[in-house]
Amino acid sequence: MRSRFALGAVLAGAPLALALLGPLLAGAPGPRAASFAPGGGHPLGTDFVGRDVWHQVLLGGRSVVLVALAATALAYLIAFPLGVVSALTHRTWLEELLMRPLDVLLAVPSLLLILLVAAAFTPGAAALALLVALVNIPDAARIVRAAAAEAASRPAVEALRMQGETWWRTAVGYVGRSLTRTLAADAGVRLTGVLYLVATAAFLGIGVEPDAADWAVMVDRNRTGLLVQPWAVFVPALLIVALTTGANLLVDAVLEKRKPTWIPPTPA
Repeated sequence: MRSRFALGAVLAGAPLALALLGPLLAGAPGPRAASFAPGGGHPLGTDFVGRDVWHQVLLGGRSVVLVALAATALAYLIAFPLGVVSALTHRTWLEELLMRPLDVLLAVPSLLLILLVAAAFTPGAAALALLVALVNIPDAARIVRAAAAEAASRPAVEALRMQGETWWRTAVGYVGRSLTRTLAADAGVRLTGVLYLVATAAFLGIGVEPDAADWAVMVDRNRTGLLVQPWAVFVPALLIVALTTGANLLVDAVLEKRKPTWIPPTPA
């Protein structure tokens, strides 16, 4: 478990550090060079227009990583109250009002929805984060509702109601706390899907400029010269893969550490 946590911390920490600190360490871009090979002040060589690949890597993580993290957090911020309220309410009309529009949105392919919105107007980074969060809310809300419904059926919830506890204390204090393991397990997988959507949108030129310093845009720009300059493609792609893999390893290690132990019953 410790080795899994350490490996996950390294894999996820490197892309996060580059995304947060890279723009501060990048400095001014150096002169463009005609050679693709590493050397001459270019540790990873230059891309197809002579820009330093390492400089682009330092600048390109913030637009992908921060947008993905913001979209994931925003999706749970909206899905959590929707799922908990839907699970605890005794009013069928309220549950239908909350969940049925999400089912309609869930039927629309996420990438198709992003393309349709991008065709109507050009979204920025904030709009892209909001849009990616929107397409993840229905699935996240259904997971929250299913887990909350199971927790709400326990005798402890009925005991809290009989004691006159407030709805907030029952919903958040007990039911909400019981969802931590489920949401933690889902967060690692969801972050992978969100990163895929954000990177795909950037790959298609949605949310970023076509010549922006962005990891996904770097892959798109330099893929035709993969055999000539592989670092311009492999490094940003590996950083995205490392972040998703490391995040899932960290979640698995934390869940394994906090796994409840089963105590056999004492014989009568």
